Amino acid sequence: MRDALAQTRTPSAAGGAAWSSQFSVGGVSVQLTGDDSAAVTLLPSLVPFRAEIGISDITIRVERAEKLGPSRGPRLFDSGALWRLYGSEAGFQFDFTAPVFGDQPYKRLLVDSGFSRATLQVSEDVFATVPSSAPLDYPLDELLIMHRLTQEKAIELHSSGIVGTDGIGNLFVGHSGAGKSTTTRLWTANEDVEVLSDDRIIVRRDEPQYSGRMQMYGTPWHGEAAYASPGSAPLARIFILEHGQGNVLTRLSPSQGVAELFARSFVPFHRHEYVDSALEFLQELVEAVPCYHFAFEPDQRAVDTILNLHD
Repeated sequence: MRDALAQTRTPSAAGGAAWSSQFSVGGVSVQLTGDDSAAVTLLPSLVPFRAEIGISDITIRVERAEKLGPSRGPRLFDSGALWRLYGSEAGFQFDFTAPVFGDQPYKRLLVDSGFSRATLQVSEDVFATVPSSAPLDYPLDELLIMHRLTQEKAIELHSSGIVGTDGIGNLFVGHSGAGKSTTTRLWTANEDVEVLSDDRIIVRRDEPQYSGRMQMYGTPWHGEAAYASPGSAPLARIFILEHGQGNVLTRLSPSQGVAELFARSFVPFHRHEYVDSALEFLQELVEAVPCYHFAFEPDQRAVDTILNLHD
């Protein structure tokens, strides 16, 4: 489905016409430019996150390529499935493959080391075979944002973000199966809350001209409960989820909090400076926001335990 409302046709420097679209996830704005509307189509999941065309953190020029050959740069990471990462003279190269398109990449992202300017080359075979496809289809959209966060005071966590009527948010962090979707259903069943996401939340420090507090943001990448909001909220508490008995809350020390959150974060591990940056930010996060281990039972008593909590 074409997202006409998110696309704008503007004059190009060469005097022709160029198409643009823009979206923002977790405080990171991304602008796509191309020679036709298909080049800047947003995924349906990104449409709620669309933004006015303007200044962006990442600018991507989308181009069609007749054929994408093998990479010549050093391989830095192999996902074992859909994508591989290579080093390039200007920064990085992400190659995406799929069985339907053979062994060669069907899409290639060339991006600078600061993840601010990029060229996305998409094989003509994609447009011919899957005309309704969007250039930033998963996992490229999440990979792009995740890598950009390494340049900022921010991180993506495997978590559910729930905002109360007071506008303040609680973050429930957990591996798959720990109870994020269950927790989301418990809160939405009887409480007037907003769910920013039931699976992936971005946390960052708010702009200094405001409060400098920690803020959580919804993302398009939802879980079983399918909540994905472009909203955000100040972050009051963090809970590391585990199924248990008795709804037991245990306050974690800063070092314990960093370890638990890092194990549930989305961090590019192929460069040590990205890991160091993530650990540094998590240290700031746990010093600013109380962090608890929460062994809970899947009923209303779990919600009541949080509502009655006094730090």
